[in-house]
Amino acid sequence: MSLFLWIPLLVPAACAAAAATRRQARWTRPLGLVSALVILVTGLGLLGSITAAGGEALTAAGDLFRVDALAAYLLMTIGAVATVALWADLSVPAEPDGWFTALVCAFLAAMTLAVLADNLGVLWVAIEATTITTAFLVGYRSGRRSLEAAWKYVVLGSVGVAIAFLGIVVLYAATRSAGHPTLSWVELVRLAPQLDPAVTRLGIALATLGFATKAGLAPMHSWLPDAHSQAPAPVSGLMSGVLLSVALYAVLRLRTISDLALGPGFMRGLLLVLGVLSLLVAATLTLTQRDYKRLLAYSSIEHMGLMAVGVAIGGTLATTAVLVHILGHGLVKSAMFVQSGRILRAEGSSKVADVVGLSARRPDLAGPLLLGTAALLGFPPFVLFFTEVAIIIAGWAAGLAPVMLIVLALLLLTFIGMSRQVLAMTLGPAPDRSVDDSTVARLPRKAQAPVTVALGAAVAAGLVALPAAAALGAAVTGLGVTP
Repeated sequence: MSLFLWIPLLVPAACAAAAATRRQARWTRPLGLVSALVILVTGLGLLGSITAAGGEALTAAGDLFRVDALAAYLLMTIGAVATVALWADLSVPAEPDGWFTALVCAFLAAMTLAVLADNLGVLWVAIEATTITTAFLVGYRSGRRSLEAAWKYVVLGSVGVAIAFLGIVVLYAATRSAGHPTLSWVELVRLAPQLDPAVTRLGIALATLGFATKAGLAPMHSWLPDAHSQAPAPVSGLMSGVLLSVALYAVLRLRTISDLALGPGFMRGLLLVLGVLSLLVAATLTLTQRDYKRLLAYSSIEHMGLMAVGVAIGGTLATTAVLVHILGHGLVKSAMFVQSGRILRAEGSSKVADVVGLSARRPDLAGPLLLGTAALLGFPPFVLFFTEVAIIIAGWAAGLAPVMLIVLALLLLTFIGMSRQVLAMTLGPAPDRSVDDSTVARLPRKAQAPVTVALGAAVAAGLVALPAAAALGAAVTGLGVTP
């Protein structure tokens, strides 16, 4: 079975090399989707086999790569979200562009490496590789605003990974003082009770803040709205849907080490501050946002803040809810960025004020936009409703009622801001235009399929959570939480 650990890493890397060398060949364009499907199928297979084996992890390359149920779940999520984004991209007529496909495939390979690595240093290298590949993708349009967003992303992202690197060095020093220098996740967990508390506290804090930058958590969040709004739609979907979650995956692993070495209070306090501050930023700026792609970016900050709060709460219910929320948010946000790209092509503007009466003129665009917004705002039967309720209940049960009241108030403000902007775009009166919108060709069903499947999966995820309890329980156990 260890062979299956290499497949989701080597296939995207091979596709990236093929696309880069044959840039004008038409057959290179679907290679991104091929890579995504391989990652999805491999992740599902690994998750099923690990769960059936009682949660026993698989290793390869001298234990440098290790996949437990949590890593397999993240691998499946990367594949699922990437499939939606890249499947939808194929519905847009375009000339073959091997560089774009090569960068996307390299991006997928880097995220896969981050999840597969049983080494904090290798994970850091993989996260840095995602910064390099996505920086070129953000600036892919070569316009002034996209290049400015790319540079801002590089600068702030590099600051974040530099802070994380310093934290990793400090953690390594802590393991040396314990007599067993290592950066292996398994060994760090085993050695955690023996580590010097003061050194470990500094290392955990720095590494968490660094990875929180890549996760889009405030106060190091300012790169996210620019990068997500300027990147091509499929890239925005990938960055929001899974890149942020891969960074949060590192924070989840660090939480396990911190709890064993320092007790649960340290990371709980740190993550609660980051989570609530992120919710505050998102709530404040969605109320005044006038660009619908940036609106979706601030929604990502909101959801990452909520997930940080869930990680801070800890325990079986909150941790399970965070894992399910990662999948649901990724699917919905990928579909929403795809839809925002279609609206941008149809309307020629990303400003909310320039898109009015969409439901009357283009119901094929307005319908998915309304459904996706309802999912992001936590309407049932979408899975995000159940995960948000579970996180609030878990926090209340953990004695964090005042914090949960603040979280609920901030979620309400975000609800008001997003719903007001989206309703203005869709349900307002149709403007007087020289072009008759009734003659504009509607999207064919084939093109609508990726968004429909993603939103349908976001509903189904809530319904299959109980049948998938064994797999989720194994993933939670991998974090040291007893189901």
